Amino acid sequence: MRLKGITWDHSRGFTSMISVSQRWHEMHPNIEISWEKRSLQDFSDADIGALSKHYDLLIVDHPWAGFASKHKILLPLEKYVELSFLEDQKNNSVGASYLSYNFDGFQSALAVDAATPIALYRPERLKDGTFNLPETFEDVVSLAKKGQVIYSGLSLNLLMDFYMFGATSSTSLFHSDEEVVKEEDGLEILENMKELSSHCNPVIFQSNPYQIHELLASSDVFCYCPFAYGYVNYSRRGYASHRLKAVDVVTYNGTMLKTVLGGTGLAISSQCQQIEEALKFIQYAVSPDIQKTLYFECGGQPGHRQAWLDDENNRLSLNFFKDTLATLDNSYLRPRYSGHLSFQDHAGNYIRDYLLNGGNPKEVLKQMNHLYQKSKKDSDLVSPT
Repeated sequence: MRLKGITWDHSRGFTSMISVSQRWHEMHPNIEISWEKRSLQDFSDADIGALSKHYDLLIVDHPWAGFASKHKILLPLEKYVELSFLEDQKNNSVGASYLSYNFDGFQSALAVDAATPIALYRPERLKDGTFNLPETFEDVVSLAKKGQVIYSGLSLNLLMDFYMFGATSSTSLFHSDEEVVKEEDGLEILENMKELSSHCNPVIFQSNPYQIHELLASSDVFCYCPFAYGYVNYSRRGYASHRLKAVDVVTYNGTMLKTVLGGTGLAISSQCQQIEEALKFIQYAVSPDIQKTLYFECGGQPGHRQAWLDDENNRLSLNFFKDTLATLDNSYLRPRYSGHLSFQDHAGNYIRDYLLNGGNPKEVLKQMNHLYQKSKKDSDLVSPT
């Protein structure tokens, strides 16, 4: 018997699933699980409706939850998994990771991985006095003026930064069907984003989050990243030329930045022919014992809270988990209605163009609002549970 899975092309998403699947096969020799991988960009953009026709198991991004609920392309796990197991997953969620895959009662996946933008730095360069660790957004801008700050300036990540600032400082973010955020709030956000990016190396506009990790770990030019989706791999011995220390993000207008929840979920295609076997496997993969041992040991970034609190996991990762858990628990759950995917795919382009080339920030907000209004017409918004 064979199950086919699709994940994403990084140790965090690939070697972890390969190892857990291999161990499952050793315990159940009649079941073989093979995994293929796609790029990080494809992970965000690829249509899981199409993927669900070819794969039994899928590592998915939670913004697809509304689409999955509407089109029933993934198995509704609340109908197949015992309530006690789901309750344990919910009670041990890192931030809103578990609920992020639940839309209108439809549980499309279980959180196998948890992530949100966190702060990162080179600990030896802090120790030798090269820089001081920022505490506020103003501190970050000051450090950027010295050329020591990097973060991802790709369109999608800039959009997540826009959400982050909006969720932290405004009550108007996505509270209207007509505008993304009130104009005065949006203008302030764009002004702050432009101020920070103007002092950073242009390499940020070509680098995704794990490429930012690579640059920070290998270059002696940069010391600090204020927000990037975390990769625990870089805090472990031997993974990169220099280990990175992960910590909570800074404050913005007196409040800790509310970064935008990421992570991944493990789902089953509604077209899977071996549902019983697939269900047993995914419960094994997200179980606390596997999450805090095999899954983490083989490159994964667990989704179960017990793994984040585990002393050994923290010892091996410069306290990656304990020192960023407050940021995870404070993170913002972005909209997940079906039509939001089209907005998410394109809205960041307007922000990136503005940061690179200037222009009228009011026009940027106008373009984003137009795209947002169109996305709302593409889907009926249903409240998450």
